[in-house]
Amino acid sequence: MSKWASLLAAAALAVSASAFAQSPKPQNYGIGTQATPEQIAGWDIDVRPDGVGLPPGKGSVKDGEKVYLERCAACHGEFGESAGRWPQLAQGKGTLATHDPVKTVGSYFPYAASFFDYIRRAMPFGDAQSLSNNEIYAVTAFILNLNDIVDDNFVLSKETWSKVKMPNEGGFFDDDRKVAEKAFWNSKPCMKDCRPPVKITGHASVIDVTPDDKSIRKGGVE
Repeated sequence: MSKWASLLAAAALAVSASAFAQSPKPQNYGIGTQATPEQIAGWDIDVRPDGVGLPPGKGSVKDGEKVYLERCAACHGEFGESAGRWPQLAQGKGTLATHDPVKTVGSYFPYAASFFDYIRRAMPFGDAQSLSNNEIYAVTAFILNLNDIVDDNFVLSKETWSKVKMPNEGGFFDDDRKVAEKAFWNSKPCMKDCRPPVKITGHASVIDVTPDDKSIRKGGVE
């Protein structure tokens, strides 16, 4: 090894050793405190469609009726029919592909766990996350019962939710426009002089639509 090569190698080792010795430590900016596991758990409340994230607890259709009438019926109606212009929750099956679709829990939601998740995070409107896990399970079970998805004696829990089969579970599909609409694409779109010039064939003033404007020339429709 030449003298210069030896010097370069030694310098590289010295720089590496210095960098290793001076590896930065986590900085403390003096702002706030580190989040505790309990604090993180308070925000980590989402539930996946496959049920991952469902909390402990359970609720029956009967108990859910009480919660629903007290906390939900004012907006959604006693039977999920909606009050005023608030969302309808029940019925509507088979209407999504019609001229007048009715999007409800029974006609639209593909998974019971997703509906539970929505209630848990966002309902009741204006007082979100005020229900206990048991109350959420119960009111979810009751609304499923309103849609004839579960029977009157059903008890919803982390262990039983997978028994619920939503009517619209198979109603969702991947966006296939890239294939289905390919025939409509134009690989060489027109960018200039794409339309023939417009020809004016008449004037409103001629038929007295604007009779007060005397500056417009007189004449008929061409």
